[in-house]
Amino acid sequence: MKERIWHQYYDEGVTPTMEVPDVTIYDILARSTEKYPNNPATYFMGARMNYRTLKDHVDRFAAALVEMGVKRGDRIGISLPNCPQSVIAFYAAFRIGAVAVGFNPLYVERELIYQLNDSGCETFITLDVLWEKRVKGIMGDVPLKRVVVTNVRDYLPALKALFYPIAAKKQGMWVTVEPDRRVFFFKDLVSGTEPLDTSYRGAQPEDLALLQYTGGTTGVPKGVMLSHRNIVACTLQMGCYFTNAVEGQERYISVIPAFHIYGLTMCTVIPVYQAAEIQLIPRFDVDMLLKAIPKIKPTYFCAVPTMYVGIINHPRLKKHDISSLKGCFSGASPLPVTVMSRFEELTGGRIIEGYGLSEAAPVSHANSFFGRRKPGSVGFPVPNTDAKLVDIDEGTKEVPVGEPGEVIIKGPQIMMGYWKKPEETAMALRDGWLYTGDIGIQDEEGFFYIVDRKKDMIIASGYNIYPREIDEVLYAHPKVKDAVAVGVPDPYRGETVKAFVVLKDGEVATEEEIKEYCRENLAIFKVPKIYEFRDELPMSMMGKVLRKALRDEEEKKLSEGGTSTPQ
Repeated sequence: MKERIWHQYYDEGVTPTMEVPDVTIYDILARSTEKYPNNPATYFMGARMNYRTLKDHVDRFAAALVEMGVKRGDRIGISLPNCPQSVIAFYAAFRIGAVAVGFNPLYVERELIYQLNDSGCETFITLDVLWEKRVKGIMGDVPLKRVVVTNVRDYLPALKALFYPIAAKKQGMWVTVEPDRRVFFFKDLVSGTEPLDTSYRGAQPEDLALLQYTGGTTGVPKGVMLSHRNIVACTLQMGCYFTNAVEGQERYISVIPAFHIYGLTMCTVIPVYQAAEIQLIPRFDVDMLLKAIPKIKPTYFCAVPTMYVGIINHPRLKKHDISSLKGCFSGASPLPVTVMSRFEELTGGRIIEGYGLSEAAPVSHANSFFGRRKPGSVGFPVPNTDAKLVDIDEGTKEVPVGEPGEVIIKGPQIMMGYWKKPEETAMALRDGWLYTGDIGIQDEEGFFYIVDRKKDMIIASGYNIYPREIDEVLYAHPKVKDAVAVGVPDPYRGETVKAFVVLKDGEVATEEEIKEYCRENLAIFKVPKIYEFRDELPMSMMGKVLRKALRDEEEKKLSEGGTSTPQ
């Protein structure tokens, strides 16, 4: 690989190139089980499962899928929160060479119908309550032949399992699944099926392993095709960054769900690669998380910026001991510098920010854990990865240092293409480079800074304005908890900047106060003209602020004869 300026900043033990072995994702589980059969593999609500048991359940469920008629290359939909069944289902799919397709459990019928038809899933694994409330009624509109249902209770400790139905009934989350020839029960399949024979070889390293659907922020969601090799490559690339990790001794607290590629690679495959314990948290709740950490003592935490925002603003943070954390990773969206600084100041934990996207399985850049780090930067390309910035309009010319350009990347973790979308694949993959659609800047030492998405760039009176820069300034205001800037239509300027602001609990601020702060910290053409205070911002299940949802709200408001100024 060509020598790059950033190679000098890798931590000791991290090299510019590494060999990616010819193995599947399942082979990683098999290796760790062979070496550490009695080590804890998962922790869920007080119940632990060791590697021997986890692999046994994976092999049994894989055998059940084969007996039901699932073949190599068939797509299997998995719609589960963080729970042992999710881990088992993904690894079982990988075991037999099927293609896992993650579904957000919050999807409504319309979203389910589109993704099931587009992917061609004939098998679906989900919670019993979702089967009854959302899936059962759409069976005539999708290609599903069989549905495997499970209940959170199936892998709870005995006492919690006993009382779970009472709590679930109070929340309207308890159902009784009626007999149906299309429905199978997860627990029965695992307990009633012999493990798949060790000689069975379903997947090959080059095979398609995962269809990861993008969020659909630019129209119809696309299925990103990731092979076993793509995900194994990213696992090794990021795994080597945790230079203080001890094989067989680490604990990853997993809040990011596995139906998202960040949760799958960083919180499900990398821990297994290290023979670590995956501590499964079904949903992000700051109180629950801070109470859990002192008890289960995780050593690593992979999260998104809004989770760090929630932690630093928790009124009782200092009463909880989170010193077990050896390292934290932030990804999926930009981490405001003030949030990083405040988290490290309050907790003593160190966050490294990385960058990537579904098409990169998902990481292409990261700061060093212990070496040179620049807050606000996403660091530099991980091993075996090259990156550069090209002109935003054509993408053919490399831009000078310090100038904004589109980030393009190349490496073994880069996707195979988009499912059934050859034209969009050809636009994204050119001459071996992935065109990310993200705008970045590179400094003279090779560190990359993500400025914004091309589609989020605001053009006002001919000026290019990057909302992330405005977000950073808003976050730095001492009274602001959450904030996001968007471009809204303007008859004179083309677009103008509107800021949505959530204040910290108990704080009061006026529009003029926030505007004056922005005037002091931004060029005048970047200062938001319109401000709206809200109690909360729209978030994805991953905790990403939905900038597009706010932009759509504004466009709808204007189309109906309204105004961008709150009434």
